[in-house]
Amino acid sequence: MDKHPWDHHSDQPYPIRDRAYKKRMKRRHRKDLLKLVLTSLMVFPIALLHFLFNRNTGMQRADASFFGLCINLDKGEEQFRLLDELDCQTVQFRVFLRDFTQRKDEYLAFVKRCQGRHLLITLVQDSDCIDDHSGLRSVLEDVFATFNGLCSEYQVGNTINRTKWGFFSVRQYLDFYQVAQQLKDEKYPELTLVGPSVIDFEYHYLIRAMFSLANVHFDKVSSLLYVDRRGAPENTQLGIFDTVNKINLLHSICRLSPKSSDRILLTEVNWPLSGTAPWAPTSETECVSEDDYARFLLRYHLLALASGKVETVYWHQLIAPGYGLIDTREGIRYRTAFKVYRAMLKHLGGAEQLRYSETDGWHCLEFIQQGHKGRVLWSEQGQKSVASLTKPDEAAFDLCGEPADADLQVGTDPVYLIRPV
Repeated sequence: MDKHPWDHHSDQPYPIRDRAYKKRMKRRHRKDLLKLVLTSLMVFPIALLHFLFNRNTGMQRADASFFGLCINLDKGEEQFRLLDELDCQTVQFRVFLRDFTQRKDEYLAFVKRCQGRHLLITLVQDSDCIDDHSGLRSVLEDVFATFNGLCSEYQVGNTINRTKWGFFSVRQYLDFYQVAQQLKDEKYPELTLVGPSVIDFEYHYLIRAMFSLANVHFDKVSSLLYVDRRGAPENTQLGIFDTVNKINLLHSICRLSPKSSDRILLTEVNWPLSGTAPWAPTSETECVSEDDYARFLLRYHLLALASGKVETVYWHQLIAPGYGLIDTREGIRYRTAFKVYRAMLKHLGGAEQLRYSETDGWHCLEFIQQGHKGRVLWSEQGQKSVASLTKPDEAAFDLCGEPADADLQVGTDPVYLIRPV
């Protein structure tokens, strides 16, 4: 019996149903829980102190690789037409180790279709190979050889702090990652290995992975930094940790770790959509409307840009009835978020000299792009007319990229204000 069955609606494993198995595995790995607690107690105070002096946003260039989308092998050729329509040049997709041998030709054809774009492949663990390291090495050798010259960046493992994905301790994940590390060191030094793929604001797992004695190194640090359970991306957790400060703390941990660089990839984020069960990955309580989904998508990317510390944000994902830009329950239906994503790429792709400020709940991201100066303005609560915020030579565009008239209200929906340099 498969202990980790797959839910094809929400693109994730079902919760573990065999309680005896789950209890037995947790008991087997309980010693690592003590290491996790002790490491966190030692590192967190230092990381928090570093964080207090690491909150300046600075400046960053929003190059083509900043805006990424997750795509799936099983969602077909239509994805590439949609990527072209968006002009999105950065993609991530999953390779499942459990079926790689059987579907190698399909995976290879898909990777070849991604050529010309920046590609991150996520290697999704199989519960059978997590502890079978000789079998794991064999399939990883096959993966790296098959995609040699076609892909050089791999996220090793996914969502390591949820037992339904197969890992019951961080030590178990580190042993898994170390097999890939050894292969890289021996045969594929040009590869970029990414980890540890912790989901949500659960940085105690991140600390355990990045301050261990294991012989591993994360060339880039991946975080599945979901904030959907807090509502809007500006909302806080534990008092001060909004999206920007969560990124700042993540960056501080990276800077302190001897096991990683400080190059951060946010490899998954979305908001689940109301009324889409069973495709939604959470309960209806956490779901939002399509309008909120669109505005939160843009504001999350703006805040990640504002942090100045993120290399790429991968929106999860292009096609998904419960949380994607495209709904496929009845053909291809473009959600408002698709238009928002396209406008975001148009106005912010390649932007330079980004400066962020926030005053009384009003947010402003300034940028220069292709001979134009721009501002993106939004508020968490209040509203003002676009006419009262626009300078004489500025043109206003709504969050979908449509020209805005003087009657448009600027508030929770961001507005682009652009003028010639």
